[in-house]
Amino acid sequence: EFRRVLFRSRRYPTDSATMSMPMGGMPGLAPGNMLQPQIVLLKEGTDTSQGKPQLISNINACQAVVDVVRTTLGPRGMDKLIHDDKGSVTISNDGATLMKLLQIVHPAAVTLVQISMSQDAEVGDGTTSVVLLAGEFLRECKPYIEEGVHPQVIIKAYRTACKLAVDRLTELAVHLDNQDPAKRRDMLEKSAATSLNSKLVSGHKEFFAKMVVDAVLSLDEKAPNLEMIGMKKVQGGALQESVLVEGVAFKKTFSYAGFEQMTKSFENPKIVLLNVELELKAERDNAEVRISDVAAYQKIVDAEWDIIYDKLAKIVASGANIVLSKLAIGDLATQYFADRGLFCAGRVEHMDMLRMARATGGQTQTSCNDLSPAVLGNCKHFEEKQVGGERYNFFSGCEAASTCTLVLRGGAEQFIAEAERSLHDAIMNTRRLLKNPSVIAGGGAIEMELSATLREHSRTIYGKQQLLIGAYAKALEVIPRQVSSNAGMDPTDVLNKLRMKHAHGGKWFGVDVVEGGICDTLESFVWEATVMKRNALEAATEAACLILSVDETVRNPSSEKPDGRNYGKGKGKGGGGRGRGRGR
Repeated sequence: EFRRVLFRSRRYPTDSATMSMPMGGMPGLAPGNMLQPQIVLLKEGTDTSQGKPQLISNINACQAVVDVVRTTLGPRGMDKLIHDDKGSVTISNDGATLMKLLQIVHPAAVTLVQISMSQDAEVGDGTTSVVLLAGEFLRECKPYIEEGVHPQVIIKAYRTACKLAVDRLTELAVHLDNQDPAKRRDMLEKSAATSLNSKLVSGHKEFFAKMVVDAVLSLDEKAPNLEMIGMKKVQGGALQESVLVEGVAFKKTFSYAGFEQMTKSFENPKIVLLNVELELKAERDNAEVRISDVAAYQKIVDAEWDIIYDKLAKIVASGANIVLSKLAIGDLATQYFADRGLFCAGRVEHMDMLRMARATGGQTQTSCNDLSPAVLGNCKHFEEKQVGGERYNFFSGCEAASTCTLVLRGGAEQFIAEAERSLHDAIMNTRRLLKNPSVIAGGGAIEMELSATLREHSRTIYGKQQLLIGAYAKALEVIPRQVSSNAGMDPTDVLNKLRMKHAHGGKWFGVDVVEGGICDTLESFVWEATVMKRNALEAATEAACLILSVDETVRNPSSEKPDGRNYGKGKGKGGGGRGRGRGR
């Protein structure tokens, strides 16, 4: 019995089984030579790792994620081509898009994905910077953890350093003149151009920056709702052929015969928005009909025609010129409207209908009864135009709500998709800047200045905190280092020059990727929104602290199987003293 117990304890080392070892190291023998029961805490197959090796492993996993997006930072950042299991290809250098598509499963590294997504939702720009900063904070504290510094000491130092950095950031921020419309527009265009600088469309940044600012300024100033900016992608043509439509534009929907005879242009039209199917319905499909003679059947057929004609007559009587419906508008209705000089479109997308309702002041109706003038929308001009190989319906001069649509042109599908993501980042950034009109210099200038401030502060304190705040300061330098490295410059040389400038009071000096070297980035109009940088610092520090505070991971592979609850059941009871229901 003694040999069997000893063999079992060797065979299951991870079972969290504790064997008492009294009597000169004789395992399992109590004073009364009684066998002690094993203590089983976790289910069989549970993998548990803890302590310092676990923390180092988590840091290494985060480093692997950071290395993927590292080269995408800055104006000369490279793009990544991601080919997923469905066969679709995405080319992008947007941090949040890459993180989403990577499908990371490591529990600690997922934190980096989440901060990237939160940065995208909150600010829209700086998604790569935030991942890079979090990874660098962890990299800098790794040697201290290996030497035995307690993670909580590091967390405390990082939180202090983050607070100091954010305070200094607020102090340095340049508040811009928001009252003068010309100056405000100039500020927004420069910030949007900086946001577009690192994207695929950077060659046309002036063209798109102007378009982005027009789009954001066309919204309601008190509550700019980004849903009111629509983006439509049309393949073909050059990027510069992209247009901003002040109003709503959407692709011509599926249409039936009779569409050609419709009026394709209106001035001051009345618009009715429906959620009604205008097709001839055979009622026999929906109900069981019993008839005694042929004449009765004819009455049923006539009733079906009467129902559809009644609906159409009510729509025409309402005075509407344009009929839009979420559901299908059949060939009979199309012909009926064409004969009476109306325009109709069925199967309009949900978001387009929402924007139409807000823009024209119309209300979506689920019935054709009671169509009063109050529920109809109106706009100044409607026209159907050819855009590339597609026909588009343009509604302009919508006074009820401010809305606009960006029609993007370009060659490859992936290229237009990336242009859309780039413009989304710039639009989000511009909207944030309208709310908080303060900027800081980009190109790594602010990071170098914060790094210099924290280094100075660290010399005034003693103990471990001094080293750790110094490590945080060094980690901030990853942004200028990576920007210069991605531009093919010598990072060591650039950082030395920047350190010297910042030590002598040149607080806005950053990396100059155009000429190769350093320059005053505030004067070069490389501007970033203060709110973006503040959010990035806080999110990256919080993520690093979260990963540092984890010292144990418990994972049960069997619970990840489709029917994990049924595993391990009915494998016998007792099992020779190993607890109930545990298989060998």
